[in-house]
Amino acid sequence: MNAREEGFLLLSSTLGDPQRKILTTAQLRTLAMRVATMERPETDRELTAADLTALGYGPEMSERILSLLSDLPLLRYYHAKGWQADCMPITRVSEGYPAELRRRLGLDSPGVLWAKGDTSILHRPRIALVGSRDIAPPNAEFAATVGREAARQGYVLVSGNARGADSIAQKACLDAGGQVISVVADALMTQRDWDNVLYLSEEGFDCAFTSARALSRNRVIHALGEKTFVAQCSVGKGGTWSGTVRNLKEGWSPLFCFSDGSEAARQLVQLGVCGISRESLENFNELQPQTVSFF
Repeated sequence: MNAREEGFLLLSSTLGDPQRKILTTAQLRTLAMRVATMERPETDRELTAADLTALGYGPEMSERILSLLSDLPLLRYYHAKGWQADCMPITRVSEGYPAELRRRLGLDSPGVLWAKGDTSILHRPRIALVGSRDIAPPNAEFAATVGREAARQGYVLVSGNARGADSIAQKACLDAGGQVISVVADALMTQRDWDNVLYLSEEGFDCAFTSARALSRNRVIHALGEKTFVAQCSVGKGGTWSGTVRNLKEGWSPLFCFSDGSEAARQLVQLGVCGISRESLENFNELQPQTVSFF
């Protein structure tokens, strides 16, 4: 691991300490933008208090950044512990980091993704599936069909490992011989090893579930998919709705929702999501997104 990778880990991973005040995605983005304006020295060196002051940071934030960067012994201990749990970090400046996240999310992409499983799965064609935890039978069948068709058509399925749509689609994909990327919001190290499954997590490999982490991972799921399918959601509430609406605004990936006759599906179509049936899933390549959006 080189110095830049260690820097991203120090700033964006909890390193096993839930009280460690890592930088938020927005704060990391701001720091990256400001550092990019610095005159580059002949050799890489650590940031200093003078550097941070010159970049416009006050004493409190400068001290926080420097304190995070000083935790190198803790980082190396945590990294070794991760290897023992079969968890490895992929930072935004690492060679294996998904190019789609850099391109689609830019400086809003995670500073680090912790991975458990076969990371080569990251570099295969992918589609994403999102949906409600409490899911109606027709919508559950739509989610299962997305999973089966992903396997049949040679796509990796990206989802969130939650109860309901996520789990249904993932199981269907694996049962059909496919591969799954599961972006989890709970402790990565507790995930059971499965063939053909890669687990990803932000912040650390031992972080407990929080609603904030569940919402944050939605951008990763949407941005990893060449297309994103919405099995079911509720109007104006929940992570599926908020993640889908944000994808519409940011243009992370083309969106398709199950036309189940619900008010949520109707409103998503009005906003620019393409409504489809289960029969439309027979060829992902033929699916074309809507071009009209109210955003």
